[in-house]
Amino acid sequence: MTVRPIRLFGDPVLRATSAPIEQVDDGIRALVQDLVDTVELPGRAGVAAPQIGVGLRAFSYNIDGDIGYVLNPVLVETRGEPQPVGEGCLSVPGLWHDALRYPWAKVVGMDLHGNEVVLEGEGLLAQALQHETDHLDGMLYLSRLSPETRREAMRQVRESDWF
Repeated sequence: MTVRPIRLFGDPVLRATSAPIEQVDDGIRALVQDLVDTVELPGRAGVAAPQIGVGLRAFSYNIDGDIGYVLNPVLVETRGEPQPVGEGCLSVPGLWHDALRYPWAKVVGMDLHGNEVVLEGEGLLAQALQHETDHLDGMLYLSRLSPETRREAMRQVRESDWF
């Protein structure tokens, strides 16, 4: 079991667009195991590969005890009107703010065997799918905050003991 350290706000890997996974090999299998091991810790709903320092399109999830992963995920559909939802991020520890998220989302990707994976749902699952695919596009949830809330969040980041 390898729980990888989480990269924090300011690390360039978190701002870069992740590359697609071209071929599943031992390195990708090890990445998936590390993502799953890292998301299994209590209080974690998802971990994207960039959060553990890997610029590839993959994430793991842990929603109500359902743990899994997706390679090359694409957010293919959202439904409803975006709503402010309380959100935090392992890469911005200690902060919790309302981010605009769609109430329903669908991601399509693949597993380690090349089989299609479809994840869709509402609530925390929808939020996690949007949050983790944002990470793969080099975006942190702070970008989804209203301008005034973002200013406050950035002040909190600057004053944090981890920044």
